[in-house]
Amino acid sequence: MIFKRKTKTTPNTETLPDHKEEQTSEEVRTTLSFHPDWDVSPQERYVYQFHHQQLPPLKPNQLSISGIKLIEYNDGFVVVAFLRSTLPKPVRFEQINLLLLDENGQAIAKRTFAMDSFGELPPMTARPWRFLFSAEDKLVDKIPQEGWKIAFELKQTSKREDHRLDLEASWEQALSTQQREHLQKLIETLPPLSVGEINFMGLEAKLNEKRDLVVTLLIRNGSDKHIQLEQIPLVIEDAYGDVICKGVFQLEQFEVKANTSKPWTFIFPSTLLLKEDVDLTKWRVYPPKQ
Repeated sequence: MIFKRKTKTTPNTETLPDHKEEQTSEEVRTTLSFHPDWDVSPQERYVYQFHHQQLPPLKPNQLSISGIKLIEYNDGFVVVAFLRSTLPKPVRFEQINLLLLDENGQAIAKRTFAMDSFGELPPMTARPWRFLFSAEDKLVDKIPQEGWKIAFELKQTSKREDHRLDLEASWEQALSTQQREHLQKLIETLPPLSVGEINFMGLEAKLNEKRDLVVTLLIRNGSDKHIQLEQIPLVIEDAYGDVICKGVFQLEQFEVKANTSKPWTFIFPSTLLLKEDVDLTKWRVYPPKQ
């Protein structure tokens, strides 16, 4: 379950360097393309044409996304944007990962969109499309109406061989060589993280003699930068899916190094237990929904 993510933003135009044709400095203008199933009125067509004409030209062999407008919808919002291609062949997307950025380039919303209904984007064209973001996709409380832009998020995976175990000095002293090797092997067998992804993996949960809930987690950092965590809110569910404990842990100078996983133990006092009889044969941990 992802707790916090430091997003690596990317430009909203991506050059595809592996194309075999020679790259040139030539600028390419796209033509407007509407999905065959879209019923576009003459007035709407004129508006789209106007926005399309304002777009800057692209380089050959590029994919680009450019936002047109943002419309609030229920607790979420809709972004209308042009998907543009200067590739010489049609493009079909299975899914795309999108970021909404503020005027300072900081990510304020993100979502992965299935693109089955989009069909093929013809060569050298721009096609308008509507992207619906839900409230859960927001990374901030308020989405600005001005100054935003939309961009591709290019997700890559961390190399397993580059991902290491990060131990505090107290853990280094407490763990045996065998225990350290066991943790490192566990890290190597876990699914790789996306670049920038931070998540929690539960290692052990038990009640001590005081009926405090003792939970040991693996905090995994898929970022290429060290991260500092000042507080961690946690929710624990037992085998029945019941929430048995929740709380916020304040941390001081707690760092997880780049591309590492750090084990840490959190103790919930017995006074925070929400259930008398807990079953920890199966459990999960996650941050509360904002």
